[in-house]
Order: sequence, then structure tokens, then C-alpha cells
Amino acid sequence: DSENPTVNPCHDGTHTCEVTARCQPGSGMEYTCECAAGYRREGRGCQDVDECTEGLSQCGAFTICLNMPGSYRCECRSGYRPAEDGQACVPSDPCEDGRHPCGPRDRARCLPRAGGQAACECLPGYTGDGIHCSDVDECAQNPCHPAATCYNTPGSFSCHCPPGYEGDGFQCCVCVGGMFASAEAIQQLTPCEHERLYPRAVPPGPSPVGDGHVPQCDQEGRYRPLQCHSSTGYCWCVDAAGQEIAGTRTAPGSTPPRCGNPEPTERAPTMCERWRQSLLDHYGGSPRSDQYVPRCDGEGHFTPLQCHGDSGYCWCVDESGREIQGTRSEPGSTPPCLPSVAPPSVRPSPRPDVSPPAVGTFLLYAQGQQIGYLPLNGTRLQKEAAKTLLSLHGSIVVGIDYDCRERTIYWTDVAGRTISRASLEPGAEPETVINSGLISPEGLAVDHLRRAIFWTDSGLDRIERARLDGSQRQVLFHTELVNPRAIAVDPVRGNLYWTDWNREAPKIETSTVNGANRRVLVDRDIGLPNGLTFDPFSKLLCWADAGTKHLECTFPDGTGRRIIQNNLNYPFSIISYANHFYHTDWRRDGVIAVDKETGAFTDEYLPEQRSHLYGITAVYPYCPGGKP
Repeated sequence: DSENPTVNPCHDGTHTCEVTARCQPGSGMEYTCECAAGYRREGRGCQDVDECTEGLSQCGAFTICLNMPGSYRCECRSGYRPAEDGQACVPSDPCEDGRHPCGPRDRARCLPRAGGQAACECLPGYTGDGIHCSDVDECAQNPCHPAATCYNTPGSFSCHCPPGYEGDGFQCCVCVGGMFASAEAIQQLTPCEHERLYPRAVPPGPSPVGDGHVPQCDQEGRYRPLQCHSSTGYCWCVDAAGQEIAGTRTAPGSTPPRCGNPEPTERAPTMCERWRQSLLDHYGGSPRSDQYVPRCDGEGHFTPLQCHGDSGYCWCVDESGREIQGTRSEPGSTPPCLPSVAPPSVRPSPRPDVSPPAVGTFLLYAQGQQIGYLPLNGTRLQKEAAKTLLSLHGSIVVGIDYDCRERTIYWTDVAGRTISRASLEPGAEPETVINSGLISPEGLAVDHLRRAIFWTDSGLDRIERARLDGSQRQVLFHTELVNPRAIAVDPVRGNLYWTDWNREAPKIETSTVNGANRRVLVDRDIGLPNGLTFDPFSKLLCWADAGTKHLECTFPDGTGRRIIQNNLNYPFSIISYANHFYHTDWRRDGVIAVDKETGAFTDEYLPEQRSHLYGITAVYPYCPGGKP
């Protein structure tokens, strides 16, 4: 037997343990049948334990437990992915992991939804269901100026003025006498104005005078009786047709001839003429056919009948241009308006009281002679509750901002060349705080912590500041500015930001509120940065560009620049509130809402009275970033 030593059955396989059991050798020939982990004893064998049905698994939330021989496996439900602990599952983002059917990224965007679902949306400039997106041919809608050429591009379009014109393609103008005139208006030019645009090679006369002569025209477009050549110094008299009167030519350096009647002393422009010119300037010299431009007679007075472009809506006005109630007519009929020959009424004019707004957050926007009120429900526009907050006859309100400490609105008026304010308390009346030294005050910003206002003047090319009451006025910058427009302030950090839409070199600049450390933040890939806002919550500086059609944001130091929306129409002013931007738009003549995260257009408000909207601001029931 020593030659055949005993071998434990576990070693030679003669044990009787079933396959699911493990043979455990003992002393000599003894052994036991034991169950492996995940099994339990049943007779001489072992039965698999179903950890899933018996609740023994460690699978976490949103998982599916799968039983396996001697073990189990945890798998994530559809739409979920494993969490970092390896046990639970969390909703997956199909937009990140590519599990979505959306179209190419240059045509569509994927939007994550609850439960790990995905929604597809075509990018602006494309149409479709988000899965299949085709380019929108914006040119089919004729968005450009009639004289311009429209070029459709993938997801967008561009407008280009023809040679000899100036403009951005939405407005194309030619220069007549130093002023912009629309292409349509050229057909209505007087002979003198037409000759200024297309000078003759040599004026008629007995002696040559060198290169072409550009005639001088009076205010009504007629030839001035005295004409002088700008480069040679020759002068002569002309008749009503602009033809030289023989024998009147004088040599350079000699006394010019006396021609016709002595020219009258030029009078100061009237309110009607100032308002008309200011509106024409803001329309780029070329108002659309449905835009209102005041009608003035030869003496500068408002004509009794005023009409809103060619819309057919007309009304009668008094000597001050105020609409006479009950005279507004529908298209097809014109109200009988009689010229007023009586002296101005001694009855008091209607008080320009503030119509008190409700409590809560709301938007205020400037629209010509009024400041409008547009409440918010969360971030949705409560369009049905919109109303006129303040009527300001004879004004053109452009910049607007709010002092949250004293619940007071401030605004610039380019027609009256003033800066004014009004409390939001019931019955409050406007108060002018600055009424001199302004030409075209546009952008305005209120620093509620330092009790100061800042503004841009595109006529003087200046940026100034003053106390809220107009005292301690100070010019911050008067150099290297061409067309300063929007301005914003960060009261907490004491920084100032502004835009300059100089067509040759547009830029966004910054400095301290005291004018120190001036520097350029953005000067690349911008066109007409009309609107600017500083968000005190996200600490981002954002702007709306009517040239590039972009809404963009950057950190205050100029880093982290990103595009929020790349298909705006013609934005003018912008304000940030909560998770939305709200901007006024000159193409839509309304207030447009844009989601900050997705860049989607979520809502719009188009006032019944269609005219350009200028500045916009948000009124909070508290002071952001400062004392209430």
C-alpha cells in the first residue's frame, strides 16, 4: 500500500459533490461539499442565488439588475449612463455622446431634455424639423434696400450697396450737399441738387475755369444767384435755370458781383425742423415708406395735416405739433385740417405725468415722444399689459436708464438736446437736469452707488459724467471718438464701457468711472455695435451688433468672447435680465427676447404704433449688486 498512497477524493475527482459545489478536502479521505459565493446548499449540490429578485444586489437608482450564475450585473436604463461610483446611473446627455438624430452641427443644434431625451432645432437661417434642415433663402423676402444686391449664404445673407452708394445694404445712400439722400429721393431732386450730385465738366461761359464746378443751392434746392468756383476763385451770376448771366464773371481775388436779391439772414431751426432732421439722421437719411417724418411748411411750422409715411393714417395737429384728438383717419380718407390762425391756447397743456407702473420687474423702452412700459412675468413679456409710461411731446428719447435707489428714470433727448429724469411715483413730472452743451446725447448709464450719470454725445464726440442732478459735470473723453453710442457701467467694480460705431474702425472701450485706464476691449469682427449691457449677475459684458448681426458676450477683461445669437435683424439697444436678453430692433420696430443659453428667439412685442424703438432698460424691485 505504500506504493499506492491514499488520495483524497477532492484531488482525484472521485468525490460526489455536484458541479455547482466545491470539494473541500479534510483529513485522510474525508471531504465536504461547499457552495461558492453566489450559491446556497441544496442537497449535495448548490443552487444559484438570484440576488436581483431577493433584493441582495447593490444596484443603484435608474439601473436594471441582471442575474448571472453565481453573481449579478447592473446595467443602466436606456437614456442613462454609469455614475462615477460605478453603482448608480445618471441621465445621459444625448447631445454630448452623439446619441441624437439631429442634423449637422453647422445646420442644427441638439437640445437636451428631461429623462435623457434630445430635441433637435434648426439653427437660425435654416428651416426644417431639426433632423433635416435646409437653408432659408432670405433674399427671396427682399430684405435689402431696393438699390442693394442680396447674396444668400448658408444660414444667412448679406446686402451690398452698388458702387457710388454708401451704407450697410439695408440702407443705401448717396451724398448730396454733405447730407445723405436716398436713391429714391434722387429722382425728386431739383436741377441744382442733381447737378451737385453729377457736376458739369465746365460751366457755360466765355473763359475756362478749370475742373468741374459744383453749384451752390439754397434751402429749397434752387440755384443761388451768386456762384463761385471752389478751386479757381471765379464768380458769376446765374439765372433761375443755373445758366451764367453774361458780363457778370469776376476774376479771382476781385469783389464778387452783386446777384439777385440780398440773401436773408438764416433763421434758427424750428421745433418741427429739428425734430424732422433728427428723425432723418436716425433713419440714416432714408426713412422707409411707412415711417413717420414730420411735415413742416416753408416757415418751419407744423403743417396742419400729418401722416404716417404712406400708411394712409393721417391726423390733424395744433401749432405745437400735438395731435388733435378725434381727427385720426383710416387709410382712404383724409381728415379736414384747418390751419390755426388763432393765438396759442391759454389752456394748460396736458401734464406729462408718469402713469405709475405696477410692482415687479418690467422693461422701459424709448419710442420717439414716449417711454413705454412692458411688464415681465418671470422672463415672459406681458404684452397685454404694456402701456405708455410717459408722454414727452416734441422729444426724441434715445438713451434710457434707471436709478434703483430713488426709483427714477433718466433719459437723453436728441430733439431737445437735454438729459431729463422723472420719478416713478404717481403724478411725478419730468425734470431737466442738463440743458446746455449737448448736440446729440445718445447712450446713458446710471451709477446708483456713486449717484452719477454717464452719457455719450455723437455730435460732440464726447463721453461725459455728472451728478444725478446735473452738477459737477466733467468731460471724461473727447479724443479718439467718432460715433460713440451705447454706454454701460459696472457700479460695484467702478468700470465704464462704451461703443463707437465708427464705420472705419468700430470698437468697444473701457475705463474706470473716473476716466482712468482707458483701453480698447474689442476691435475685431465687429461692425455697428449699437447696444451694450453689463450683467451684474453673470459679470459679462454683452453687445448687439447691427453690422455683424451678432449678439456677443465677453468677460470685462476682454477674454472668453462668445457668440450668443448670430442672426439678429437691426438691433439698437439691449438689456440683460435673468436668463434672457431683451433688445429693441429697427427692422421689427419692437422688443425681442433672446434666451442667454440657447440663443433662441423666445418672444417679441410689437407696439401698435409702429415707429423706431431706441433705448431699453430693466427695472428691478431691488438694486442689483448694491444697497436697496
